[in-house]
Amino acid sequence: MEAFEIQTTFPVSAMELYLAWLDSKVHSAMTGTQAEIDPSPEGGFSIFGGYITGKNVELIPGERIVQRWRTTEFPINSPDSVLKVIFEEMGKATKMIIRHTKIPEGQAKDYRQGWKEFYFRPMKAYFGK
Repeated sequence: MEAFEIQTTFPVSAMELYLAWLDSKVHSAMTGTQAEIDPSPEGGFSIFGGYITGKNVELIPGERIVQRWRTTEFPINSPDSVLKVIFEEMGKATKMIIRHTKIPEGQAKDYRQGWKEFYFRPMKAYFGK
């Protein structure tokens, strides 16, 4: 199993980022792709047209989201990975930390790049408006 941590900062509150992550409409708008999200504990989600699926494990408003997370590229017998999205408010901005663990061998490098390309970049544009 593989793991990594990456982070970036957005010019919005921690609560705004937290709510955006769990709102189907806003998540779709900030990533530019289809997202269907049940924002409740144990609620499921499907993002990027079903490429990413999973369930919420822990939801602490404005602080942390923990999810069971997998893509269609995971081996069929592979367990879900664990995604922790941590929000640390810093004045008028928020540092968002992605801790992604239990990734199938050989896939972490691609997902690390994917977070930057398919989340951080479009989110910077979305929240920079």
